[in-house]
Amino acid sequence: MTSLYDIHQFDEDGYRKLFSFQSWRIAILNYIDELEIDQINYVEAHALTDEAFVLLEGNAVLYFAEVMNDEIVRFHSVFLEPKKIYRIPQGIYHTHTLSHDAKLLIIEEENTSYDNSPRIYLNERTKLMLKQRYLEENHVQASLARHL
Repeated sequence: MTSLYDIHQFDEDGYRKLFSFQSWRIAILNYIDELEIDQINYVEAHALTDEAFVLLEGNAVLYFAEVMNDEIVRFHSVFLEPKKIYRIPQGIYHTHTLSHDAKLLIIEEENTSYDNSPRIYLNERTKLMLKQRYLEENHVQASLARHL
């Protein structure tokens, strides 16, 4: 007899694919050092698929790069709220930061890979822009928390 259900869990640092269903990959992303704001070196877009994030635990911020002529001109961000689905349309350059206790559920096409996910590597100017956006986002969240 086949099992009636599967249980999947991942509690270590980093990313792990949990399972695939038809053409979709379900994964967990937990805190990892390379997603510290000073460690982020690139933004990426998925050329063939949308990507969805659900914050299960902790804190996470998604950063979106506004790109013109293959150059980053501005960063936008959103502080993820737990248990809400955030869909990133294909072709949108993005990255994220996570708190040490963060756990993100990620849903994307199984064939998502480096081959179909172009990257724009950050230079000193764009790293500074991203860090400034990070500081602005954290300032806003701290202000909101003080008023709750």
